[in-house]
Amino acid sequence: MTKGKVYLVGAGPGDPKLITVYGMDCIQQADVILYDRLVNEELLKYAKPHAELIFCGKQPGKHHIIQQQIHELLLEKATEGKTVTRLKGGDPCIFGRVGEEAELLAENGISYEIVPGITSGIAAPAYAGIPVTHRDYASSFAIVTGHSRAEKEQDELNWPALAQGIDTIAFYMGVGNLNYICTRLIENGRSPETKAAIIQWGTSDRQRTITGSLKDIEERALEAGIAHPAIVLVGDVVGLRDKLRWFPETEVKHAAGIGRE
Repeated sequence: MTKGKVYLVGAGPGDPKLITVYGMDCIQQADVILYDRLVNEELLKYAKPHAELIFCGKQPGKHHIIQQQIHELLLEKATEGKTVTRLKGGDPCIFGRVGEEAELLAENGISYEIVPGITSGIAAPAYAGIPVTHRDYASSFAIVTGHSRAEKEQDELNWPALAQGIDTIAFYMGVGNLNYICTRLIENGRSPETKAAIIQWGTSDRQRTITGSLKDIEERALEAGIAHPAIVLVGDVVGLRDKLRWFPETEVKHAAGIGRE
């Protein structure tokens, strides 16, 4: 039997209109779609009538299908000669494990393509009225995992370089680790007054944004009940939100019942 082909596709950050034209083609042509938790399920409506849809969502501490099982499914379906679309939130190459899945396919002689998507670290701030670079405020931008914890010997980040050498930093999966992130940046030379924002469910109709500074963003996030999935953005560009905000979102109410936006 002729082996099928796998498309490793970025579905974009939440708003279904932000998927690429090629990404949509991959959805429409697929016999099997393996999709993640952060993929907007509106996109699945464009699948063929009899396409097999398999949920592969994972969230912190709750793994519906572990990565090994995803690997097995990719091999199984492609070996059956099917066209498989592996649909990932955002861009597949940014904390999307696309490298592991592509390695697996290459090692097993299965044809594949990587289809880039719009990543949340750029799109969510844009929808919140915050450009990650700006001629007057930021000429450098970094995307960083927010998982790092020194006590678990998982912190390999170059904090001095991040704190002193990067104008705008987007932390993915960092809400639960916010105190550590802010503390490390300040300890390594970033001013406590540096502006910060947290954007939850970016680009979706559930988007919420809070702003503050490194010294108080954790308190504001707790008061507002902000949780995963969210992007933590650090840098002076956050100050542009008041002028540039354009996307309608629910006003964040804090513990005292007063919005701080």
